[in-house]
Amino acid sequence: MREYHYGDHPSQFARLHLPEAGGGWPVAVVIHGGFWRQRYGVELADPLAADLARRGVAALAVEYRRVDRRVPDGSRTSMLAGPAAEAGGGWPMTLVDVATAVDSLAASGQVIARGRLDLTRVAAVGHSAGGHLAAWLAHRSSLGPEAPGAMDEHSVRLVGAVSQAGVLDLQVAARDGLGDGAVLDLMEGSPGSVALRYRHASPIGLIGDGAKVVCVHGAIDDTVPPAQSVDYVSAATAAGDPAELITLPDVGHMELVDPGDPAWSVCRARLVDLLAR
Repeated sequence: MREYHYGDHPSQFARLHLPEAGGGWPVAVVIHGGFWRQRYGVELADPLAADLARRGVAALAVEYRRVDRRVPDGSRTSMLAGPAAEAGGGWPMTLVDVATAVDSLAASGQVIARGRLDLTRVAAVGHSAGGHLAAWLAHRSSLGPEAPGAMDEHSVRLVGAVSQAGVLDLQVAARDGLGDGAVLDLMEGSPGSVALRYRHASPIGLIGDGAKVVCVHGAIDDTVPPAQSVDYVSAATAAGDPAELITLPDVGHMELVDPGDPAWSVCRARLVDLLAR
């Protein structure tokens, strides 16, 4: 495993896990969850990345700027001092970070891998808040050129994403108070006060662009409701996107990121399938 920085902030780094031999490896971008909060970090993604590398897939475990605490609706003033300033995340920094990390595969990633990454086969996998970011990355090509995180000629294009219990409709998640107001922290406002931000950042608001997103969700998840995946896939397929829903019976929230659990095996298999195309 090799760690490198893709920006100047302490949280702008990634860990590249490489298979022991060979080359021409597909790449999985592994994005951890934790409701975008500072107290959860890349250590949640490393075990999955290591598991993928053992199976012949290069894996980039991404850290990104996160948030610490709730800010007043629509205000950024409290982000300018104290712990939240150290965290550095929120709108649009968290989104821009994961996009920049993906694009860093073409530069720092290839240098570390000695040119052995197959950047025509890159997919994202993310859990919970990381599932939101993974799905958003899969839709990134539909963003306008002036939008935060938009692609350019140097960007790395994803073939798809696996969302593990992802937060895919930020408006609904904000309304339902998921993560004790975590969506309001991330977006620095409510859907009513910063509607354009939500439209840009919510995967369900970007459907219809052909993105391939596989949603894996535990049927008894009491952290992120399964309806987040069900409703996304229903809307995406109605819009013509090749989305897929896999609901796992008797599975909750954290089993999906346990390398020894069958739930992770399902996620890994769907990710490998995406990368094989």
